[in-house]
Amino acid sequence: MNAELITIGDELLIGQTVDTNGSWIGEQLNLLGIKVTQISSIRDDREHIISSLNVALNRSDLVILTGGLGPTNDDITKTTLCEFFESQLVLNKQVLQKIETYFKSSGLKMLKVNSDQAMLPNNCEPLRNDRGTACGMWFKKNGVDFISLPGVPYEMKGIFLEEILPKLKTQYLTSNVVNKTIKTQGIGESFLAEIIKDWETELVSSGLKLAYLPSPGIVKLRITGFGNNENELAKKIDGFINQLKSLIPNYIFGYEKDRLEEVVGELLKSSGSSLSLAESCTGGNIAHLITAISGSSAYYKGSVVAYSNEIKEQLLNVSPNLIKNNGAVSKEVVEQMAIGVKNAFNTDYAIATSGIAGPSGGTKQKPVGTVWIAVANKEKVISKKFSLGNNRERNILISSLSALNMLRLMLLN
Repeated sequence: MNAELITIGDELLIGQTVDTNGSWIGEQLNLLGIKVTQISSIRDDREHIISSLNVALNRSDLVILTGGLGPTNDDITKTTLCEFFESQLVLNKQVLQKIETYFKSSGLKMLKVNSDQAMLPNNCEPLRNDRGTACGMWFKKNGVDFISLPGVPYEMKGIFLEEILPKLKTQYLTSNVVNKTIKTQGIGESFLAEIIKDWETELVSSGLKLAYLPSPGIVKLRITGFGNNENELAKKIDGFINQLKSLIPNYIFGYEKDRLEEVVGELLKSSGSSLSLAESCTGGNIAHLITAISGSSAYYKGSVVAYSNEIKEQLLNVSPNLIKNNGAVSKEVVEQMAIGVKNAFNTDYAIATSGIAGPSGGTKQKPVGTVWIAVANKEKVISKKFSLGNNRERNILISSLSALNMLRLMLLN
């Protein structure tokens, strides 16, 4: 079956807001084995909405819309849907009661525009929203299912998972779908594909599907299987994952929703080890990733954002001669930074970064994107040079993830 997603809002078209709803819903439908053939972003405009619905009616089995269900005058989706589905707005007393309870519990005054959100098309199935006041709506027309959801991601996801997902599984899921995702760090998509090409050929010939999902610093591999026996599918996929572990053992850091900073944190916690950081080009981003994990105080002691040479010398005990002779972005300096912060904070492990994040500041000898990373423990220091691009945000993210992966490998070793 084919599904189509329509996200509504002028803010999506002018770049003011990024459409995360479409990608998230697409992922959820894929997990069900429902094929998404079209994702469109359109204006808050009556004619545009109706035109898009008419096109979708003739080419899709399932159409999901997000946006335009708020209480303000620019939210016209509900009245436009009434026109398309030849219905009229009527008061839904249950929804009104829920909205009244919501405002009362929040201590807020309820306005007419808020109570108007209980006015719903008389031929839709209301979809409960426990996180806001805008109901979702489920319509049917000419055998096609149309679902309209709020554009606020937090509300949309709640309605989808609690109201829509169970119905879709009952209505559309004719066979089991099993997806498993392997997460890698430290290798690019093309190099990864070259290493595992024989494994991939065998996997595909067995009836499974493989998708490469690259993002800055991380490449995810998603294996998908379809069949009647879910347990057999899972075992089959697990067998290929075990083969993959032997092919790229150092690059796999986790699975499914695992985050690298979370994996590293668990390794530190389980070994009773502590960590400190000396960040220059990453500007505290590694510390941000680590402290975003609940319980990180058990292993993370603190950091120095040593952006200037003076701080490297005064707080991290880096020799001025090392900086003068080798430059701040060098193997010698970054290793001394790691040792310095480890000693200063008396930790078991330390990470240090120094580089040229860009887009300016590079030289012929050290172009933009040159980054040195060092990881130290009480026995040794390892360091590595990275040559990245000229995108500052991307360079900071990749450097942060690469540093965490270097620490992960040292912890495992």
